[in-house]
Amino acid sequence: MSDAAALAAFLEKWRARWPEWGIAEAFLPSAQRPLAQAWLALRAELLDAAWGGSDPTPGAAKLGWWEEELCGWARGARRHPLGLALQKQPLDWAALAAAVPALRLRRAPEGDRATTLEGLAPLAAALASLSARLFDVEDGASAEAMAEALLAEWGLWLPQRGVPADGTAIPDLLALPALRAGARAERIHAALVRARLRRIAAGRGPPIPAPTALLIAWRAARG
Repeated sequence: MSDAAALAAFLEKWRARWPEWGIAEAFLPSAQRPLAQAWLALRAELLDAAWGGSDPTPGAAKLGWWEEELCGWARGARRHPLGLALQKQPLDWAALAAAVPALRLRRAPEGDRATTLEGLAPLAAALASLSARLFDVEDGASAEAMAEALLAEWGLWLPQRGVPADGTAIPDLLALPALRAGARAERIHAALVRARLRRIAAGRGPPIPAPTALLIAWRAARG
């Protein structure tokens, strides 16, 4: 399989998990859409390794692999198909690699919200900085705002953990501030995450119905 075919197959897997994105990306400039898919797929790889499944061991190993891979991107090397779309972007991949270990320690929220957000801060700062550069945004999201968005996103893995949707976890996550600053792709994705959380809390699964996804993406794109 060629590099281009491997990348296309990997992105197709991500789109299958987020079919709403085919509607939501209409609010991005056409030139940004391939980058947005690759960027969000990379984020999903890291978060799924950290938070997916009931056994943390495979995920920890995968995060270690990604730490090495991102360091390779910083040196001009790549192994993962996403590198074809992202590695040559003028981003500080070494900074993202240095933030990956924070995810190994944050498989679940620990202590109070402030403690959890502090633990996510290194990754949040790296993601906010890199996405602002990638999508040419002058006023990027703050590390705190990105950490809050990441904490909300953690809730999508709750069904895998057997956490009841009618408990306090999801309502607490929905009480976090919505992401209002930063790259448009990040804002739209964060809004879709919150919509999925609301569906989980109501006992419904993904995907978000197309008309609802369209309205959510439009509002998030407006900022």
